[in-house]
Amino acid sequence: MPDHQPQQTWTISELAEEFGVTLRTIRHYEDVGLLSPARRGSQRVFDTRQRIRLQLVLRGKRLGFSLPEIATIVNMYDEQPGEAGQLHYLLDQIEVRRAELRQMQRDIDETMVELDRVARRCHEDLAALEGGPG
Repeated sequence: MPDHQPQQTWTISELAEEFGVTLRTIRHYEDVGLLSPARRGSQRVFDTRQRIRLQLVLRGKRLGFSLPEIATIVNMYDEQPGEAGQLHYLLDQIEVRRAELRQMQRDIDETMVELDRVARRCHEDLAALEGGPG
């Protein structure tokens, strides 16, 4: 006789605490269609699938993807072209994100050089105004 164990479920509060996010954040992800928990009366009930989706959404946010990009990636798993298509799309998006980050890094490096130059100039001007050595 098969052993039918009840599927583990979580409340919104339990998931919020586990993942360090607010209830409002999880509700927002539900509002935009990234999560679709079951309901028991007015209580949201999250199963393993919804917990994994939340985990993927949060990972996508940490990597800098927008919610629409995350939705595309997460939803592709269940739709055509399926998991292989999802992985190809994700790889493409990773390359786009890497290029964006490389550009940001170049911009930051240039800004740091400029800040150093301006700071040196300020120190020189202060030294001249105060009559001391630079």
